[in-house]
Amino acid sequence: MKLKRLAITLIGVISCCQLLSAQKSFWDSPDAYLGQPRPSGTPAVFAPGLPAEKGTFIMGRVAFSQDGKEFYFTQNDSWESGAHAKLEMIRYADKQWGKPVVIAEQKLSPTLSMDGQTLYMRKPDMKSVWQAHRTAGGWSEPAAFLEKPFGVYDFMPTLSGNAYVGSDPDADDVKNGITNSFSVMTMLNGDVKVKSLGRPINEPGFNGDLYVAPDESYMIVSAKETQTYQSELYISFRKPDLTWSVPVSLGPNINDGLAHRWGQYVSPDGKYLFYSHGTSEKDCAIYWVRFDKLLKSLRPKG
Repeated sequence: MKLKRLAITLIGVISCCQLLSAQKSFWDSPDAYLGQPRPSGTPAVFAPGLPAEKGTFIMGRVAFSQDGKEFYFTQNDSWESGAHAKLEMIRYADKQWGKPVVIAEQKLSPTLSMDGQTLYMRKPDMKSVWQAHRTAGGWSEPAAFLEKPFGVYDFMPTLSGNAYVGSDPDADDVKNGITNSFSVMTMLNGDVKVKSLGRPINEPGFNGDLYVAPDESYMIVSAKETQTYQSELYISFRKPDLTWSVPVSLGPNINDGLAHRWGQYVSPDGKYLFYSHGTSEKDCAIYWVRFDKLLKSLRPKG
């Protein structure tokens, strides 16, 4: 029986290694990232020819599946309203990228679960999260997952089961002039609790747009928000005591002047940072930049 169990375990390990190898080979292939030329340390518009209906643009957070063969994005015609927003997917099959398929109307911010079987999204508000489940033919109809009287904005799950959101400030936040706070969410037996991450990762004003690494080792936040929501991208690292370090700028190549920067997202291979950038709706686009080397240079030493 021990030999049989060992054989089964070895088969599982080999299969897992083969899957990881296949995933890596696609990420490294010319077809990855919609076949786009890779940027260096200077941000570039991602897929400038990405299909969008006349009068619309691509905005907000994007997402790739773990194997890199599905790309999710939102097409919209306004920063102020999601009435005409469409959450769409492009899939790589038969050695080519297909055409966009609409997953959901009036939904934004696609975010995949850690196992890739659930697609999270939000309505044009800050207090609800919707979800669709993977089916044999694609995705189920979206249904409400969280509808709360408090903020669950920019919902981002992690490997531990925790999720991170922009939510209501706690009493200490209010004393510090914080109107919306980066927070950790725990969900146990239907009980949902949100706790502010406090200072210094939260600063006076609005704190809502975020990306957190699956292992919760770092968080990229929109910081230095103006009253009209222009911002820069900063990074904070989680310390051994589970508090967060003082956020630092991702540098002048990314923070190169006054603009809206949000929808930050790191590809599953860890190599590229994606984010929305625009000084107005007219020039709004998804940008991407090489990130793994930048991350290494910013990590605390020791």
